[in-house]
Amino acid sequence: MKRFLRSTGFAALPLVLLLPLVAQDAKESKKKKATAITGEQAEQILDELRDIRQLLQQQQATLQALSEKNGPAGPTRAKLDLSGFQMLGSKDAPLTLVEFTDYQCPYCRQFHVNVFHELKKNYIDTGKVRFYSRDLPLDQIHPNAMRAAEAGRCAADQGQFWAMRELMGSNPDKLDLENLVAEAGTLKMDSKTFRTCVESQKYKESVQGDILEAMKIGAEATPTFVLGKSTPQGVDGELIVGSQPYAEFVKQISKLDSK
Repeated sequence: MKRFLRSTGFAALPLVLLLPLVAQDAKESKKKKATAITGEQAEQILDELRDIRQLLQQQQATLQALSEKNGPAGPTRAKLDLSGFQMLGSKDAPLTLVEFTDYQCPYCRQFHVNVFHELKKNYIDTGKVRFYSRDLPLDQIHPNAMRAAEAGRCAADQGQFWAMRELMGSNPDKLDLENLVAEAGTLKMDSKTFRTCVESQKYKESVQGDILEAMKIGAEATPTFVLGKSTPQGVDGELIVGSQPYAEFVKQISKLDSK
């Protein structure tokens, strides 16, 4: 078990376990590419999705059992260069909190709705913590997650990243293209430009860069956070995995304040 897994409050299929699934999907897609999907094929796809869900449930049960057997996991440190990434708060804040998120992840929504706004009011808006948003779409199990991550960057082109992030983070069931374009319209964005940006996958490689960095630091679940002292380039801190309650973030921030 990875030593940083502290709870089951996350959506996770470790990326190393997803590789064979991806390879299998690639082989199957080649076979089916030239033919229309029949009713039988559709049922096979549903069966595969059920198998993935069952694998997730089994994996989470195993992780929980290992956690209970081995006791609390030790912290894992991470240093991140955050130059050029979306930041909320004061650039001079002494502490930095980074979230690797998947907009279709129910646990990410749980953090966003129940914890983020309190952190923003009490720590980010007061200059104590600066907050960075990074992407970790688990698109093998969340088919709209990659599109949403790219949509966030497209919204940033029009100065509306945080507003779009608020809408996507609160509504993980409305991440299809038409809903995203409609939301862009409500934010007074140029909807045509936004749609073109998303459809072109202009920021796909950029999102994949976030995924690779997440893998390097051991973040294989969403949400995963890095909380620590601010550095000129970014943050030097520890991983927090899962949708932790507000009180846990307060506890960890207080620890850092006392050092």
